[in-house]
Amino acid sequence: MLDRYFSLSARGTTVAREVRGGITTFVAMAYIILLNPIILAGATDVTGAKLDLSQLTTVTALAAAVSTLIMALAGNLPLAMAAGLGMNAVVAYQAAPVMTWPQAMGLVVLEGVVIVLLAVSGLRAVIMNSIPLALKHAISVGIGLFIALIGFVDANFVTKGTGTPLALGSGGRIAGWPVVVFALGLLLMICLYARRVPGAILISIIVTTVLAIVVEAAAPVPDESWGTVRPRLPESLWSPPDFGLVGAVDLFGGFARAGVITAVVVLFTLVLSGFFDAMGTIIGVSDEAGLVDQRGQVPRMGRVLVADGLGGVIGGGVSASASTVFVESAAGVGEGARTGLAGVVTGLLLAATLLFTPLAAVVPAAAAAPALVLVGALMMAQARNIPWAELDLAIPAFLTIVIMPYTYSITNGVGAGVLTYTLIKAARGRFHEIPVLLWAISAVFVAFFAIAGIEALFT
Repeated sequence: MLDRYFSLSARGTTVAREVRGGITTFVAMAYIILLNPIILAGATDVTGAKLDLSQLTTVTALAAAVSTLIMALAGNLPLAMAAGLGMNAVVAYQAAPVMTWPQAMGLVVLEGVVIVLLAVSGLRAVIMNSIPLALKHAISVGIGLFIALIGFVDANFVTKGTGTPLALGSGGRIAGWPVVVFALGLLLMICLYARRVPGAILISIIVTTVLAIVVEAAAPVPDESWGTVRPRLPESLWSPPDFGLVGAVDLFGGFARAGVITAVVVLFTLVLSGFFDAMGTIIGVSDEAGLVDQRGQVPRMGRVLVADGLGGVIGGGVSASASTVFVESAAGVGEGARTGLAGVVTGLLLAATLLFTPLAAVVPAAAAAPALVLVGALMMAQARNIPWAELDLAIPAFLTIVIMPYTYSITNGVGAGVLTYTLIKAARGRFHEIPVLLWAISAVFVAFFAIAGIEALFT
């Protein structure tokens, strides 16, 4: 039954591989259950109100579990969903200061509705298919560099330098037990993966977590050294969920409170970030899983895009910010995941954290980050499919790749690639090679990059 529904044999995978992949994705992304509440609870709305941390933890896990299961069962892709970091930052630091929390979450719900309408109409799939195949491969490579950088930064292996934007460790040196644990975990993961050990990524995460717990118990370090999660055995294995924020939404109140122009700008930012962040991740992870066909199209794209839009509706509806496709899904793909069965496993584990939230606070960034670095290295292989001798494609591909990690945004990288591709083709007089829809997408990205000036002009 599982084989028929999820096409396991057709995609060359097994139940065991999917389970391993699903567990690996969960472990790699479990930090969001703690990080998203910290980000949202750290901000205040226009009235000075704050959201409750325990309630945010509950709704973050709830939204991630429901969204991931919908994606797995409808889209049959190994894509997990949870509160997007770029999206929750917009909610916390752009929307909340000018409206109440229910009104800000109302805009998140509207963002999800817009994404669903674009998907149902087929327009979103048409937009994705209009992007040249070389840029789609570049998106995969860019995401690889992006998640590798996330891994290095989360583990404090790469930090802000003194006199330089980035530096190695602390003051240019590897210092502190958390960084040492990360380095050992990464080396272990590389060795196991190179030897083709089944479950290499998951085994490494578990071993590194145990090592981190032992190190923390023997030589405690300042709280911030480990990042969001401090590795230690929890005092209790479970805690009751608090659903107090579910349904605390005001759909249209933000337009009255903040003004139509300001609310529209916030909504536009949410839609564009959600649209292209998810698009880039879907293409990149699917490409790495070998599920993108010769035309650059992803199977069941219509259902996948609708499920992604529903993630925004669900996330906003429970006050957890918009759920979107998580780039850490690539960790599960690196472990062999190829179908939605892996997503079902991840979704069920996310649902379990509603009761066992303390266990989610065991795996530190030093243990999970090596998976992001290794998978980033594997995704770099897609660079071989980019025709580097053709400047029309090579330059946009290069900008797509580097701007993602340099600006910490998938959307920025996609926008830079699309704009330069369109500009170069136009400069060479090859207007017939530019799809009509690509002109429209380019215009949208021009507005996106100029959003601060546009907002100032109207206000």
